[in-house]
Amino acid sequence: MSLTDKYLNDKFLNDIEGHLLLAATREEGRTAAARFSAPLHWLTDAQRGEVERRFEAAYLALARVSWRHTAERAGRLRDEYEATYHDLRRRLLAAWLVTCAVALGVLVVCLA
Repeated sequence: MSLTDKYLNDKFLNDIEGHLLLAATREEGRTAAARFSAPLHWLTDAQRGEVERRFEAAYLALARVSWRHTAERAGRLRDEYEATYHDLRRRLLAAWLVTCAVALGVLVVCLA
C-alpha cells in the first residue's frame, strides 16, 4: 500500500466517522427536542415542530462548538507533547555522546 493510498484510506475512514458522528448527534438533538417539547401541551403541532427544529439546531451548534474546542485543545496538547519528546531526545543524545566520550577517554588513558 502506497503512502497516497494510506492517506486516502485514512481520509475516507475519517469522513465516514465524521458523518456517523454528525448523524448520531442529530438524532440525539431530535430526541432531546422531543423530550423538551413533550410537556408543552398547549403548543400546536406546527409550534411544536418549530420548537423542536430550533432546539435541534441549537443542540447541533453547541456540539460543533464543543468539537472545535476539543480539536483545538488536542492540537495544542500534541504540539506540547511533541516539543517535550524532541527535547527529551536531544537530552538523551547529548547524554549518550558524553558517555561515549568519557568511555573513550577512559579507554585511551587505560591503554596509554
